[in-house]
Amino acid sequence: MIELPEAKVIARQIKETLKGKRIEEVVAANTPHKFAWYFEDPKDYQKLLSGKYIDGSSSFGGFIEISAEDCRILLGEGVKIKYYEKGEKLPVKHQLMITFDDGSAMVCSVQMYGGMWCFREGKNQDPYYKVAKEKPSPFSVEFNEYYFLNMLDEDTKGLSLKAFLATQQRIPGFGNGILQDILWNAKLHPKRKMNSLEEADLINLFKSIKATIGEMVEKGGRDTEKDLFGINGGYKTVMSSKNEKMLCPICCNDINKESYLGGSIYYCSQCQPFIK
Repeated sequence: MIELPEAKVIARQIKETLKGKRIEEVVAANTPHKFAWYFEDPKDYQKLLSGKYIDGSSSFGGFIEISAEDCRILLGEGVKIKYYEKGEKLPVKHQLMITFDDGSAMVCSVQMYGGMWCFREGKNQDPYYKVAKEKPSPFSVEFNEYYFLNMLDEDTKGLSLKAFLATQQRIPGFGNGILQDILWNAKLHPKRKMNSLEEADLINLFKSIKATIGEMVEKGGRDTEKDLFGINGGYKTVMSSKNEKMLCPICCNDINKESYLGGSIYYCSQCQPFIK
């Protein structure tokens, strides 16, 4: 899944790779998928985008937004995005394929779910998209200790760390995947309640968020995810499915896996004790 670090990495790669290319053909909804979402009628994407030049790309939370003159191509967290050079064999199945004037292509596919929205700037009023653009990114200076500490209120004090950080778009683009190493670095259990944390714990958590996602971006994303060119990221995850039968690199205790709040959590019971 595309989360904050991958969105930032892929948006940068798209800008570096696609900027200046002219769109020749757009094929949307080629392979039917029940949970592939589009803006209005995907059959109109060819007319909307054909002849437009790519002039930029940015990320908002877990979204990647590509600018094509007065139009936008918005890709959501569940979309696999891959760039193909001219002459490379293109996949038969896909939910969105954009080919360019130099014969290269960007292909988007969906496994579980994902949105591929193409629209004129200002037309998309999707609430998740708007929130992702409006809230400060953890990469920004606006996302500081004061902002983070003030996210905790009477409605959220009883939530677990996972529920607080990775649900309800409190931090857009912040998902279950990046959560695991952030909490391991902060020495906090995913099930621990927010009201059990001292201010020092919260500040430590804030610092872990900044440092961990910063390292993930610096190293090209997580090793559990692929970039624009189909290459796994260089950040070696500690608490993920890749390591569930391994030992904690700090204390050498087992890495535990549990199902919790609709997904898996990974933690070290020695380094991340559960405190009620």
